[in-house]
Amino acid sequence: MNFLTDAIAWISNPALHEGANSLTARIGEHLGYTFGAVLIGALIAIPLGILVGHTRRGAGIAVTFTGGLRALPSLGVLILIALSVGIGFQAPLATFVIMAIPPLLSGTYAGIHAVNPATVDAARAMGMTPLQVIFQVEFPLALPLVMAGVRSAILQVVATATLAAYVSGGALGVYIFSALARRDYTQMLAASLIVIALAFALEGLFALLQRLARPHGTVVLPVK
Repeated sequence: MNFLTDAIAWISNPALHEGANSLTARIGEHLGYTFGAVLIGALIAIPLGILVGHTRRGAGIAVTFTGGLRALPSLGVLILIALSVGIGFQAPLATFVIMAIPPLLSGTYAGIHAVNPATVDAARAMGMTPLQVIFQVEFPLALPLVMAGVRSAILQVVATATLAAYVSGGALGVYIFSALARRDYTQMLAASLIVIALAFALEGLFALLQRLARPHGTVVLPVK
């Protein structure tokens, strides 16, 4: 209990919340990586998922591609990219984008693919163009699973963004790595608690958004 009490006291220390390198700034960097990586990943993965799901072609390639990305070791990718572009925020951001793509792509593809073909045929029979079918029929119906992919990507990145500090990229990992070098377990626990709290908060927020995106009377399973 002493470690937990000391960790809470560390978080509550007013001195940590002042200046450019404050705890508040580190939390902002952590969230910046999270939302930035998922946004960039979404710009890549969601159109690709729509294309594969709509045309029902290339599904095998998409599954293999996402499976390969999931298998990549995050720290290894981070170090490899950092050796190419240098230390700073670029390498962590690129790494987290790679991590975010698989759940975004699989969620979008699964959502579009799951739309009842009879509904699509009816839309076409009414004279809708292919783009109208996608954006007025398929995507709205697929939105809950798309949001499930976004939710999964957010959680994956927010839990791993601590690695940014390994290549001088900032975020909450700064406290964890510096504390590890000094064997300051109180600071390590405190920083870890903040990461856990962010993960729970974002999980709750995106679970709510996923529920709001769900058409009435449907059940949506999470995308892993």
